[in-house]
Amino acid sequence: MILLLAYILAVNCFMTACHAFVLPASSMVALSRPVLVRNDLGGSTRIYNVPPKPLVDEDSTSALKDAADREAPPQSFFQLQKNSVRAVQSALRDGHKLLEIEFPPLPANVLEMDDVSAYDIAEANTKLAVDFAKGFLAELSTSGLPADTTDNFQITILFPDEEEEKIAVKGALGGIRKPAPGIQTGSLRRSEEGDTRVFKPEHIFLSLFGGGSGGLVKPYPNTKMYIVIVASAQELPDIEELHSLDPNAVIICYNLKLDTLRGDLGAPAFPGRDFHDRFLSKVKPVYYLRTRQYTRSVPTPPFMVNFQGCLFRSYPGKYQTLLDTGDGRAYRRIQTDDVRPALGIFKEQLTRSLQIDGIIQEEGGLLSFLRTGYKTTTWWEEERDDASDAWKT
Repeated sequence: MILLLAYILAVNCFMTACHAFVLPASSMVALSRPVLVRNDLGGSTRIYNVPPKPLVDEDSTSALKDAADREAPPQSFFQLQKNSVRAVQSALRDGHKLLEIEFPPLPANVLEMDDVSAYDIAEANTKLAVDFAKGFLAELSTSGLPADTTDNFQITILFPDEEEEKIAVKGALGGIRKPAPGIQTGSLRRSEEGDTRVFKPEHIFLSLFGGGSGGLVKPYPNTKMYIVIVASAQELPDIEELHSLDPNAVIICYNLKLDTLRGDLGAPAFPGRDFHDRFLSKVKPVYYLRTRQYTRSVPTPPFMVNFQGCLFRSYPGKYQTLLDTGDGRAYRRIQTDDVRPALGIFKEQLTRSLQIDGIIQEEGGLLSFLRTGYKTTTWWEEERDDASDAWKT
């Protein structure tokens, strides 16, 4: 009995003298500097498990870049959202306002299905954009951004026009245009109040002949970040116009497949190639994950070798060329580059790795030339005098 009373007394004294708690092993954080806390007995206790405040000094910035250089592709959409939020925070601290986030919005096996429509992808991107916005606002207080830029932070998720907004919001968000505090949906082009027409021929005319929006593109009051989704190449100039009207706001091109849209520039009824030099080249990829699949013939069984890889970048890290060594969940880093490699060079890097492993035999110069051709870059990947290098650095 005496031993039991002594044990209870010792436990009570310990709990009174120390108000710290111990985190489970699965959620342990790095030890910070000990924090002195006054207790009820007049003494002080050193607490070592208080999470440190985020640092953005020179040392932590260097450590952040080293970690981003080694970051692996995400294994889940939850991890992807957390990492993309961190990449955007780093880019904003460095003063960038035109950003790109690119990744497959659905699992690879779902995207390959024949019954997956553009509406399914639009709904998926809508939900992902909302999740990203929620995650960004949740981490805003610890982002290291100036306080004057984080107060009353409003995010608007933009669709190309009002009709596409209605369809996507109804399917993905149950028709709710304000899915969370500080988050709303909208459209790049907005009709004048009272204009209830379903068909607006002037919109089509302006889009086809590059006459601008005619005043239909308007910034949203109090919005500090725009997330643009499901826009086509013909609607990209509206993003440029929005940037000119609201230059202090952050604009994120979210899963727009800008690489594919650049290929349409210069075609009839599309923006000219100078649009890349003038605007698209200024959009910096901050979280970029694009997979590519290739097939190569070989002179020995199995005669055809299928291989795939991904080009991955998490700002401020380097571009990583990764070879898929499994089913899309395991990658081997082949090479890292400060400058984004062209798609042709990316394929050559994967091929060279397979040759080193002995999976693909090396060929003579003539055969290699016949496979690749004399040119391995597209027009926008070449050095252009009037273009910015932000899109590839």
